[in-house]
Amino acid sequence: MRASPPLSRVVLTGVGLTSPNGNDLGSFRHALLEGVSGVVPFETRHMGAVIAGVCDFDERKHQSRKARRRGTRAGSIAIYCAHEALNAAGADLAQVDPSRVGVYVGTTEHGNVETEQEIASLREYDDDTRYWSHHHNPRTVANNPAGEVTINLGITGPHYCIGAACAAGNVGIIQAVQQLQLGVVDLALGGGVSESIHTFGIFASFRSEGALGHHEDPTRASRPFDKARNGIVVSEGGCLYVLERLEDALTRNAPILAEVVGYAVNSDAHDFVLPLAERQAQCMRAALRVADLEPGDVDIVSTHATSTPQGDVQEARALKEVFGASARTRINNTKSFIGHTMGAAGALELAGNLPSFSDHKIHPTINVDDPDPDCWIDSMVVGTPQSAERIDTILNNSFGMLGINSCVIVRRWTSDAA
Repeated sequence: MRASPPLSRVVLTGVGLTSPNGNDLGSFRHALLEGVSGVVPFETRHMGAVIAGVCDFDERKHQSRKARRRGTRAGSIAIYCAHEALNAAGADLAQVDPSRVGVYVGTTEHGNVETEQEIASLREYDDDTRYWSHHHNPRTVANNPAGEVTINLGITGPHYCIGAACAAGNVGIIQAVQQLQLGVVDLALGGGVSESIHTFGIFASFRSEGALGHHEDPTRASRPFDKARNGIVVSEGGCLYVLERLEDALTRNAPILAEVVGYAVNSDAHDFVLPLAERQAQCMRAALRVADLEPGDVDIVSTHATSTPQGDVQEARALKEVFGASARTRINNTKSFIGHTMGAAGALELAGNLPSFSDHKIHPTINVDDPDPDCWIDSMVVGTPQSAERIDTILNNSFGMLGINSCVIVRRWTSDAA
């Protein structure tokens, strides 16, 4: 039997993002190191005052007013992130065959925002459906954010959205890696976006579940692993990466942020909403096997923990099982700063940790005033950043409803690793 050729190595060469506390990697990283939260009071239909992570990027920077009116908030986030990622990567689409560029955008859900808005508007016209927007269908199809990117940028290669609940940001990256390794595309945009705060339904559903976070100080509402945690802070955001095969990135002398060396996706097959530590641990181990690494080789684990009472405990159990014996590994969390950006979470949280490769700092988890002993791990970085002599490897966890788990592992790039 003929042996399969080795898979191409894939690297991240650019990142574009918008988050509740920064609209580029530099400002986002600064906020994480300085302990700056992006969670604020927010008014939403039928719910009144809630708290949320809200982005303030310039929607008109890369998009016309007409295109924005016709499109969606998720599409505008994706367009912004795509342009910023390509600029950061120094990638000129005019020099690339547009049919060999792929767009893979992870989403938690899409279309709820637009449907709620249309129904609310219809009430002003006595529910006369003649006033229903003719833009509704293209706004709500599942491929919308990725499709809006291709229209805006003139990309003619494959595009689609990956519905992977709150694991979607990681899975968008994984899909881009696989498509590059299969030779389907030569350049890929991968990651995730979310406009979730603009639908009252997500707030209402989490409140009905008893899982909507609250605190008199919004900046303290997202508190993973703390004994007083009481639920999720819903946020919007986006993060897309430019991914390329290593040889292509080296040929054009591209800036290399990291190499994707491992990943895994699995299913709990257990419950609609309650996670399962056993399967999360299996997912992390599977990603480590792909990367040919041991737990002790990992410097940072970026946790998914959403600040829910049961979810945080399950992930902590999985982390103890896999990394409990690793003196080298440090554990942090980004949702404590920005809340849960849903489909964007995995991609954004990875981005927040990437600068550790160069600044040798590990951003902390904030708002852990009274650690829950059922969650506590001695290697957690809490309150203030920690410094390390060297950081080489990051494992990024991202999990979602209906029991989907994902892990992505990236390694610091050096020219001697070519």
